[in-house]
Amino acid sequence: MNRLTLYVLRQAVMVALSVGVIFSAAVWLLQSLRLIDLIVNRGLSIGLFFYLAILILPRFVDVVLPIAIFTGVLFVYAKLIAESELVVMRASGVSQRALAKPALLVGLIGMIILYSMSLYFLPTANRAFKDLQFEIRNKFAAVLVQEGVFNTISDTLMVYVKQRDTNGDLVGLLIQNTSDKDKPITISAERGAIAETDDGPRILLVNGIRQQFDRETGKLSSLTFQKYTLDLSEVKDAAEIRDRQPDERYIDELIAPRLINGKPDQALVTELHMRLAGPLAALSMAALPILCLLPGEFNRRGQSRRIFLAVAIALAIEIVDVGFKNLAGRTPVAIPLIYLNALAPFLALLWLLWRDRARDLPLLATRAARAR
Repeated sequence: MNRLTLYVLRQAVMVALSVGVIFSAAVWLLQSLRLIDLIVNRGLSIGLFFYLAILILPRFVDVVLPIAIFTGVLFVYAKLIAESELVVMRASGVSQRALAKPALLVGLIGMIILYSMSLYFLPTANRAFKDLQFEIRNKFAAVLVQEGVFNTISDTLMVYVKQRDTNGDLVGLLIQNTSDKDKPITISAERGAIAETDDGPRILLVNGIRQQFDRETGKLSSLTFQKYTLDLSEVKDAAEIRDRQPDERYIDELIAPRLINGKPDQALVTELHMRLAGPLAALSMAALPILCLLPGEFNRRGQSRRIFLAVAIALAIEIVDVGFKNLAGRTPVAIPLIYLNALAPFLALLWLLWRDRARDLPLLATRAARAR
């Protein structure tokens, strides 16, 4: 790799990396705010919040990285043109292929990163996130009680909590237990706390009254207590197994999809091709600015029209990509269109470089003959 290629490559990588980090951080922060409810209203720990927030990060990187590569390459090459560096490079005999090489290397690096994300890290993160989400919603339903709401933990258990204090303890509890319909139990307590044990969740109650009404005899028995433990293990009756969604499955599971009515599941087939075609966008998004900026002569008035053209084409590719993916979910005929749309700018750039190379061959041959 010569110094010229390294010079342009370093600038493009730094700009793309900066844009990618900023965009990913912004989107990640907005999406993470949705998880704050689990801490504020449902009493989960800060550590669990950050774990969930980290698990959703790969899906944003998968979307943001091609945009960052496009922005980085477009900015650097527009800067080279504006400062006449590209003119000097051409005047010194640098070919179009050499000028395009740094951008294509950036796209190749991005494509490798995206394939690692698409084939392993993304399904792993999605699987871990949804497993934990499923576990929270089912196994720990009793833990996720909200303030000022009659929380239906199960068909036979209802819990009301007036508020939580700064330590996360429950204040003002009212519990209705109808597991024995002939002898319903009502418990009220000043304070309480939820503990997770090996045998299931428990509510530890302090200073309260336990009342049980016998419907057969019509008698009400009361028990005043200072400490009382309520077993909530019955909420663990929720389903232990769930069906994996397409975005949670690894590539080997998608290559051999399940059959529905004797045919492969179209959702899994579409997910497979989206995983394989998606990373190609990094290569095409790196090629698109070159395709728009390199051809033609230098214009002292600037390259704003070509820059806007590149942005418009990139936006159109992203919009068409969404349409083709939605269409592929309904019919397999649209699957080749996903690959065609993802590779179109890169194939166009290869044709342009081949055309310029074929056009320059006679001139190079003439110069070689004169040199002899």
